[in-house]
Amino acid sequence: MLSSFFGKKIGMTQLFTEDGVVIPVTVINAANWFVTQIKTSENDGYGAVQLGLLRKRFDPSLVKLSWLNSKTQYFSIYKEVRVDDVVVLNNFKLGQKVGLSETLLSENDKVKVTGKSSGLGYQGVVKRWGFSGGPDTHGSTFHRIPGSLGNMRSQGEVLKGKKLPGHAGFRTFTTKNLKIVKVDKNSDVLFVKGAIPGKKDTLVRISK
Repeated sequence: MLSSFFGKKIGMTQLFTEDGVVIPVTVINAANWFVTQIKTSENDGYGAVQLGLLRKRFDPSLVKLSWLNSKTQYFSIYKEVRVDDVVVLNNFKLGQKVGLSETLLSENDKVKVTGKSSGLGYQGVVKRWGFSGGPDTHGSTFHRIPGSLGNMRSQGEVLKGKKLPGHAGFRTFTTKNLKIVKVDKNSDVLFVKGAIPGKKDTLVRISK
């Protein structure tokens, strides 16, 4: 059994409890993952199961072992899940379809979800970091520029980590203590309470 798994964010919706309470949830599609490689301590120095996400144009019911000879043609993403227990590792076979039934994830579990936030493109310091900027009138030439960078260092050196214009967003974030509200093992779909990082179709990792 795997302690963590991968899926793609579908979007957000809401579920109702028996008492009529509304629960906002994020829907995660964890279907169409197959074992593409099994790593052992003897050969690789650690035990792990490599999972490949089947491309949409291929039928999951027709996956063959010969497809593993040309993995990039049939699988779009590869991810590893560490497995230290040799007995558990031996239960997996190449080409095997792996879903939520092979994980330790269940309803009411507290999990952490890791994903990449939405990209916002190239931004200046005012929008990216919240700088206030300078005056707009009275002959000001400051406006929205970053300001002095040298910090009285030799040759005007810029210190590492200085907040400057650049690519905003598209950073890896982990949201902890999220609750699994519902697990549909037939369709391999997870319903997690609250919001998770990323936009639609973002790859996320769900860990206990």
